Amino acid sequence: MKICIDIDESLPEPEIAIRGRSEDVAKLQTAILAAVGKTQKLALLRDGREFFVPTANILFFDSVDGKTWVHTAKNIYEIRLRLYELEQILPPSFARASKSAILNTAQIWSIRRNLAGPSIVQFRESSKQISLSRSFYKPLIERLSIGKPK
Repeated sequence: MKICIDIDESLPEPEIAIRGRSEDVAKLQTAILAAVGKTQKLALLRDGREFFVPTANILFFDSVDGKTWVHTAKNIYEIRLRLYELEQILPPSFARASKSAILNTAQIWSIRRNLAGPSIVQFRESSKQISLSRSFYKPLIERLSIGKPK
């Protein structure tokens, strides 16, 4: 692999150009976006206060009665964005679990599969869990299986 770095102080933000075979480029893009996402923070609300929580600490988002809730291992916050808006700004480790939920794949501990209805996702270091709709099960399993021996 050949790496070229060109520092240009006139650019308003870093710009990355990668050329190569599609599979290699896709892996690099995922790694770069994941690294950037670890430092991303969201402004969340709880008890009349605003908290700035790193996206890496978020287990899942769910929408109930027109409000979007953010779940970490220990707390629940509110965010004033809709799920479709969150999908545009979240790092690639986040995926849809249902029409009303987005989960952090990096925080998944286990999935209890249910062929007749929604499966149950459990998270690391938390007793919280969320339903995984049947239509989102296969795409999620395929994402989680990347790098798994065949």
